[in-house]
Amino acid sequence: MDRGELMKLSKEEIIEYLFTVIKDMSKTIQVQREEIDELKARLNQNSKNSSNPPSRDVYDKPKSLRKPSGKKAGGQSGHEGKGLKLMAEPDKYVSYEPQECTNCPKAAECQADKTVCETRYEIDIEVRTITTAHQITRVTCPQSAKMLAGEFPDYINSSMQYGVNLKALAVSLNTVGMVSINRTHEILSGVFDVPISTGTISAMVSDCAQTVKSTVDEIKEAVKNEPLVHEDETGTRVDKRNAWAHVSSTESLTYIEMNESRGKKGMDAIGILTVFLGTLIHDCWASYFLYTNIRHGLCNAHLLRELTAVWENAKQAWAQELMGLVLEMKSVKEKLLSQNILEPPKELLEKFNLAFDKILEEALALNPVPVPDKTKKGKPKRGKTGALVDRLILRKGEFLLFFTDFSIPFDNNQAERDFRMFKVKQKVSGGFRTMQGAKDFAAIMSYTGTARKRGIPAFYAIKNALIGMPFSV
Repeated sequence: MDRGELMKLSKEEIIEYLFTVIKDMSKTIQVQREEIDELKARLNQNSKNSSNPPSRDVYDKPKSLRKPSGKKAGGQSGHEGKGLKLMAEPDKYVSYEPQECTNCPKAAECQADKTVCETRYEIDIEVRTITTAHQITRVTCPQSAKMLAGEFPDYINSSMQYGVNLKALAVSLNTVGMVSINRTHEILSGVFDVPISTGTISAMVSDCAQTVKSTVDEIKEAVKNEPLVHEDETGTRVDKRNAWAHVSSTESLTYIEMNESRGKKGMDAIGILTVFLGTLIHDCWASYFLYTNIRHGLCNAHLLRELTAVWENAKQAWAQELMGLVLEMKSVKEKLLSQNILEPPKELLEKFNLAFDKILEEALALNPVPVPDKTKKGKPKRGKTGALVDRLILRKGEFLLFFTDFSIPFDNNQAERDFRMFKVKQKVSGGFRTMQGAKDFAAIMSYTGTARKRGIPAFYAIKNALIGMPFSV
């Protein structure tokens, strides 16, 4: 409305018009304020208050969620050291004689009566290429007069081939070591002076993935029957598109499988959660709750990061109170377990339940559910803080399952550790060129991850697989 139109209105009409303008401006300001708060919250995200990886943190040391233990830094009293030790008898000895004995005419008399006063050990490696000629011998049997000949082992299948140690090293460098194909080629060619192409290294990785398939299938079947499984998923780039690595793991098993879908479609295709009947620990991704035959436990490490974000961005005190309560429950549980108490006392359950509910009442008062606007479609926006409050109310039992059942872990760090290599691989290589390459990597990570949990070094696990002797679950 321009000035001329405004002058034609009565005093009452002008006042009514101004009230309408002010009301509209207030709504606009509120929307803009919410958008600004959301953008500020995004800028303040780091690995300690969100699920962002540490690689995306700016150069600003984030606050640690850990509390001081009161102990001095370094090894504690009674700690068993893991320093360099003599692993076998020395292969050679080098003696250092007194300089005064050099060119002395009576040196032989002194040397006959010498003693070792101090010994220092040097542990080193010797890098050399070994060529082995495998030969079949043939003889004529004197009893049957038949011509008899030996046979090559299965892994000696060509007139000229690379040895199993070299293959295992190439696969280990490219997968477990996260060294690119080109750099693996440079290292092997430079250190061992062996002509080996990038295509050959890639073929070695593919062959290894096929060799460990039987063990990886056994791992998958074993995971299905576990009473408790950690589950998570992480995105990675495959052929310039998004794909997802899904991990299902326990303290003794690691299973990773690739799929183009993150949600239930991908989980159904993998086929673990469709038959799993135990307790699943995860990060509250909505797709997991579509499996209703599973008992769900939620990761409290994720919760602590979200509460940290609420406190840092919204300055709502209830978030700090809830962090303190959850950490207190964790500490109490650890203390009770150390005393061989395997379930929470009833009075403690009631105490912590009441404290949790009281904090949620305060949170809901500060973040009330908005009244639906009939002029707009869909549910009213809650924002990250409001959504967290709703989730805490709805999923209280799943968040506190770690305390109500002492067999349930506090967090989902087991799963995050087991597929951390995928994030490193993406950081180093940017992703995978083909889905098959990603699946091969997932299979080898499942195999070596499970081997490591069983005390088998990755190199030896890969070497045994390449000669047709992968470990069995």
